[in-house]
Amino acid sequence: MRRKKIYRRILISFFLLNIAAIIYLLIYNLNKNIPNEIKIVVDREESFSFNMPLKANIETEDIGVISVNDTSVPSNQIDIDLNEPFTLQSSRIGQYIINLKLFGLINYKNISLDVIDQVELIPCGTPIGISVETDGILVLGNNEITGIDGLNYEPSYNKLKSGDYILSINNKKVMQKEQFIEEIQKSEGRDIRLTLRRNGEVITTRITPIKTAGGDFKIGTWIRDDTQGIGTLTFISTNGHFGALGHGITDIDTGRLMEIDKGSIYDAQILSIVKGKEGEPGEIIGMIRQNDKNRIGSITDNTSQGIFGDVNRKYKLKDEFKPLKIGFKQEVKLGKAYIRCMVEGSIVDYEINIQKIDISNSNHSKGIVIKITDERLLGITGGIVQGMSGSPIIQNNKIIGAVTHVFIQDSTKGYGTFIENMVNKLE
Repeated sequence: MRRKKIYRRILISFFLLNIAAIIYLLIYNLNKNIPNEIKIVVDREESFSFNMPLKANIETEDIGVISVNDTSVPSNQIDIDLNEPFTLQSSRIGQYIINLKLFGLINYKNISLDVIDQVELIPCGTPIGISVETDGILVLGNNEITGIDGLNYEPSYNKLKSGDYILSINNKKVMQKEQFIEEIQKSEGRDIRLTLRRNGEVITTRITPIKTAGGDFKIGTWIRDDTQGIGTLTFISTNGHFGALGHGITDIDTGRLMEIDKGSIYDAQILSIVKGKEGEPGEIIGMIRQNDKNRIGSITDNTSQGIFGDVNRKYKLKDEFKPLKIGFKQEVKLGKAYIRCMVEGSIVDYEINIQKIDISNSNHSKGIVIKITDERLLGITGGIVQGMSGSPIIQNNKIIGAVTHVFIQDSTKGYGTFIENMVNKLE
């Protein structure tokens, strides 16, 4: 009898575990395949096929504006079955909420439906030099220093943290590390009062500089105030804004997104290309033409989706740069596409294969998995190399994304972000 009870409990446990696993897989697939946001162009019919056991409704006061499956819906509450393919069209720009219900019964989540004007971008693919100054002096880390007495000190321990931005010293604003070091010397070992920004919050702290054997005063902190590099210009909008990289500029030491004060992008000259190979990503080695004549534009924002800013009015695009419509997530298909870049001295569209699409919002910069199939590009770079981040991805004569990362173990493969993610940041 006791054995039967134990056996029954084991069976029940396995049954409950199976139910939990099924629910987990269902929720995982729902999150992976159902985006948090959908964009459609006004007066253009968009097709969707989620094949998920969900019912949805759109609540709107704009009666008769939204059409489902090519049928105008007069009601202010529009019902959709996500288990079947469907189309959406709106005759008016606006924002709506799609309410999702699992099996038509359980409230699951809301999707933002944005109806926007047609957007056209000029896909570029040109190498650019990037120069930015941080918004404050970036703290990289702390270290011990040896004082004039021969003892080791760590004056910044628990006072400055990696990722902090120093804004002022003794109420005096500082932007360059040279100025900061000069102010520390002026203290002659007296306490200094630092104003910092840490995770968006402004705080103050006091530190006592230590005199070293060389006669200098130090606080034992590694700092940085600017950075430079090579990347790829993704697009220029028809109203003079630009987007590049497809991912943000992060500090090499802290790994955090850099908070910038100002920056510029310039024309860059490619000097050589180090081919990528297994375990070692390749690299474009270039020279930044950092002068007014070759300045393309000003950087205004550094975001997880790339850098954005305004194009210099004097910057002239080449004649081959033509605007293309953007392709939204739902329009991206597995199979042939192209990336545009300049690794041979001129702009070329190289063939790639889109192998995986993840329209969820779990990782904005890795929504597309691509594989380089063009033998010309493979012969030059070995695949995707550092410096190609931002290369626009084009499919069916629409710009659909940008290259963001390379697979370390296979340089022929990499990730891309959807162009609508970059447009969201541009807006």
